[in-house]
Amino acid sequence: MNWIPRLDFRKENWHWTLMDRYILIKFLGSVFYSIALLMTIIVVFDISEKIHKFLDNEVPLNAIIFQYYFNFIPYFINLFFPLFTFISVIWFTSKLSGNNEIISFFNGGVSFYRFMYPYIVGALILSVLSLFMANFVIPKTNARMHTFYEEHLHKKRIITNSNIHFKSSEDTYVYAERWMKQAKEGERFTVEVIDYKNEKMKSKLSAAQVSYNDSTQKWHLYDYTIRNFDKNGQTVRSGVEMDTTFNFLPDDFNNDITITETMSYFDLLRFIDKEKKKGSSLVKHYQIERHKRIANPLSILIMTLLGLSVAARKTRRGVGVHIFIGLFFVFTFILFQQVSNVFAISEQLAPAMATWLPNLVYLVICLILLRFTPK
Repeated sequence: MNWIPRLDFRKENWHWTLMDRYILIKFLGSVFYSIALLMTIIVVFDISEKIHKFLDNEVPLNAIIFQYYFNFIPYFINLFFPLFTFISVIWFTSKLSGNNEIISFFNGGVSFYRFMYPYIVGALILSVLSLFMANFVIPKTNARMHTFYEEHLHKKRIITNSNIHFKSSEDTYVYAERWMKQAKEGERFTVEVIDYKNEKMKSKLSAAQVSYNDSTQKWHLYDYTIRNFDKNGQTVRSGVEMDTTFNFLPDDFNNDITITETMSYFDLLRFIDKEKKKGSSLVKHYQIERHKRIANPLSILIMTLLGLSVAARKTRRGVGVHIFIGLFFVFTFILFQQVSNVFAISEQLAPAMATWLPNLVYLVICLILLRFTPK
């Protein structure tokens, strides 16, 4: 295990110094500067892409600014936080190396691993900030974004889902061929109750259409048929219209991969537990989202160490070489994340393993690079 960095903590002075403050301010300043710069570019491109939609739908200017962009910006900041951090570390550390400032620190008796201290502190600050945003801030901004789209951009069309299956209880299965979210209406609706003990169907309700009445909190069925099965055969009852109640609500038909984007972390845990009991086919997607909310913020620490190990090597070719090597690592990391998620969805990897594996692999790469970084 010679590739693991060795450090005798007892020989190091871990008191916060002027050097630590200088590096931390440079680190955080570079991160937030790059965020501001890139977000300006992203917002400009987004405005140019959506301006015709805003004008066609006559969206008020205050709604565009406060309901859309005030919620749009935090999402993309948190999405690119690891990338922002990595580029910033590469940039300002290469500058330190090129100006011989790192060598000056080492000549002053500071070891390389002690030099890493303010970097790790800065990475932990950003990781905690990203963790809080991902689990508590971003869900609220996403919910407001969805509301903005429905009120201003999607108001002229009906949002529908197709071929919806879910389990409303241990023995009850619900299906709708088509569901209209805003109208809370469905077509070709069925509810099947299974007798698992005798391995047969207990009852089946089918209707040409179904709708939910918010005032009465009841379901209204059109052209319905109810079949009950027993040891003597089946009994059939049908009718034109009927009001009834079920143990599920319209929101159960709206569940898709993106619904978890509007939930806080603890709401997401409860939702996953509920979906498991219902036998939802999307549970793996929800579990991946849950693990990503922890793994992505912690990847900031890995990106910081990776950037430091690359940029601390002084080269005559300047910052460009460091950025090129760094971007190679970043894009392979992102590719690794996407591939592992595909393996999780196809059930070849557990969601936890698929989400955390890229972090673990690149943590090992960081340790190897740090071990052989000139000190």
